[in-house]
Amino acid sequence: MTQSLTDWLQQNRLIVVAVDPSSRRVRVKGAADVCSDLSCGEQTVVVSDENARGGLDGLNAGDIVRLDGGTPSRPERIVVVRRVWEELTSPEF
Repeated sequence: MTQSLTDWLQQNRLIVVAVDPSSRRVRVKGAADVCSDLSCGEQTVVVSDENARGGLDGLNAGDIVRLDGGTPSRPERIVVVRRVWEELTSPEF
């Protein structure tokens, strides 16, 4: 059975729980409410509407992200899909 785009998006989006730029670690929560830690290297880039090449300090707890490239625990890019303040002001909330 093929997976719909909506199902794929919900399974591959993560919610940022905590960010520690000094140790280059990001804790995220997935669809199954399971948290995991990402170990980000110097080359890890955070991509958002505000900044195409930002660092970890551009992430906020509550942001919805997806990971591109690298491995699941050590991504090359963290793409901000939706900011926490957008989530709190959306009509679904």
